[in-house]
Amino acid sequence: MKKRSFLGLMAATTISATMVTSVAFAADVIPAVVFDLGGKFDKSFNQSAYDGAERFTKETGVKYRGFEIQNASQREQAYRRFARDGNNPVIAIGFASAEALTKVAKEFPDTKFAIIDMVVELPNVRSIVYNEHEGSFLVGVLAAKASKTGKVGFIGGMDIPLIRKFACGYVQGVKSVNPDATVFQNMTGTTGAAWNNPVKGGELTKSQMDQGADVIYAAAGSTGLGVLQAAADAGKFSIGVDSNQNYLHPGSVLTSMLKRVDVAVYNAFMDVKNDKWTTGFNVLGLKEGGVGYAVDDNNMKLISDDMKAAVSKAEADIKSGALTVHNYMSNNKCPVK
Repeated sequence: MKKRSFLGLMAATTISATMVTSVAFAADVIPAVVFDLGGKFDKSFNQSAYDGAERFTKETGVKYRGFEIQNASQREQAYRRFARDGNNPVIAIGFASAEALTKVAKEFPDTKFAIIDMVVELPNVRSIVYNEHEGSFLVGVLAAKASKTGKVGFIGGMDIPLIRKFACGYVQGVKSVNPDATVFQNMTGTTGAAWNNPVKGGELTKSQMDQGADVIYAAAGSTGLGVLQAAADAGKFSIGVDSNQNYLHPGSVLTSMLKRVDVAVYNAFMDVKNDKWTTGFNVLGLKEGGVGYAVDDNNMKLISDDMKAAVSKAEADIKSGALTVHNYMSNNKCPVK
């Protein structure tokens, strides 16, 4: 994209969320967030970040600047533009942001940056990662309890260790309930396009259902919307991810594995506002309220007392340390399949 057209897109995208005056928040520290591919309304990962930013604005009256990249090259341009404009903090959403953020953060040592899902070891960067395997274990318990065939599925987006981490936690949860269960696993692709291919997600879901899967967990960004739709069309259960997706197909979405990116964004914005900013490495798991599972009016009737008891015990055991869920990223291996 040419520089001229990029600046035009920046202006169009951020026109409703630019400078704002506030007695409690100086104009030179307006926060900014750069959403990953798929956009802020992907109903999943990016939307969780958006929800956190919106919560901040609702509570404080302070608006923020936001930009939705259309291709990978725009990341570096967006971070640099926001840093030059004096935005603080500038938050990068997604592991693929690390290289661009590292470069720009070095250029602007006085700007506060944060990145979700990757570690950037610089003195002005807050790195936020999640124990997705813990939340995935919980929804695996629910999947095994809900399955009538003893066969369940997992559909990931881009085939990277982070998504294998979701899958591994899920399999461990399933096997903790039913050691003989079969867990089908498919990844959508090996490039960023894997996050935004609901048609492929639907096709993979149908293939797994044809093999007997009656509960399918999607960790695939917008691609997961195709998974949820295909399961609903077939009268099977699906499990959403990142944001609470139960409402998308009430009665079909068994639950959603919550990855509270909204908490990370909200906290980053508030910490700068309240002069409590810190950098370094942050891990958000079950104990920290960073991951979990969703129960609301849309799926409450799907979760039996037996299921509630099983998942509550697993949650308590993980929080106390009595149960340790293997982290795939510790050795790129999963102890169960």
